[in-house]
Amino acid sequence: MKSHSTVSVADPSALGAVTSEEEELLTKLDLARLPRHVAVIMDGNGRWAQRKHLPRPAGHRSGTQTARTTIETCARLNIEALTLYAFSVENWRRPKTETDFLMQLLREYLRQEMPLIQRNNIRMRFLGRASELPAGVQQDMREAVEKTAKNTGMVLCLALNYGGRAEIVDALNEIIAQRSVDGLRMPVTEEEVARHLYTAGLPDPDLLIRSSGEMRVSNFLLWQIAYAEILVTETLWPDFNRARLLEAFVEFQSRERRYGGIREGDSDSEVPTRIAGK
Repeated sequence: MKSHSTVSVADPSALGAVTSEEEELLTKLDLARLPRHVAVIMDGNGRWAQRKHLPRPAGHRSGTQTARTTIETCARLNIEALTLYAFSVENWRRPKTETDFLMQLLREYLRQEMPLIQRNNIRMRFLGRASELPAGVQQDMREAVEKTAKNTGMVLCLALNYGGRAEIVDALNEIIAQRSVDGLRMPVTEEEVARHLYTAGLPDPDLLIRSSGEMRVSNFLLWQIAYAEILVTETLWPDFNRARLLEAFVEFQSRERRYGGIREGDSDSEVPTRIAGK
């Protein structure tokens, strides 16, 4: 995976026409220091629909429009990877009518958004236990991966039937299975676990955004977000427009990331500080 220093700096004009608010936010951004990997918990679709006296499916449909804006904006700003939490292992507890709708909405999304994905040179990946999803969904996922395999831009990861604990369990089971074949008997390392996660080969998220104001990570990328900056916004997901995304990037750049180290000039300053993205 390419290092942050080699990522080309985004050109603001790639965003096309911008609002006055977006223009002001862009002036505050250092486009050479954007997060490499952005992870998003897209929360609040149901509450958005309820507040507008609409059925829950209307909120989910509106949320796909926000996802489109977020994906295209991140791709045009040369973000290296974007992971969207689309459906968790716990979401199967919802009424069957809602889960069936979400599966159908996903299939529609993958078909309808493919031109945008291809136009923006995006490569798709899916995180989660795909084998437990409906056969039609699995087929659409395979086709999306195949169609975008040669793209060289942003990696878009959709977390489907995903759980952070399940991911760690799956990684450890892969390691156990491999060692039973190889006959190895040695301690498991962090690097070995990382190589067996769904996100293998991607940088860990620098920024985790959660919409709708809930102060929890909901079993999302538990291993990978160990040092991520977390931004929780009260904005419900369907209202999370491009300005709110740029605002999140501005907030990210205002934070000092020390990874357990201390600022230069503080006592014990010989402790090295980790560099963002390394």
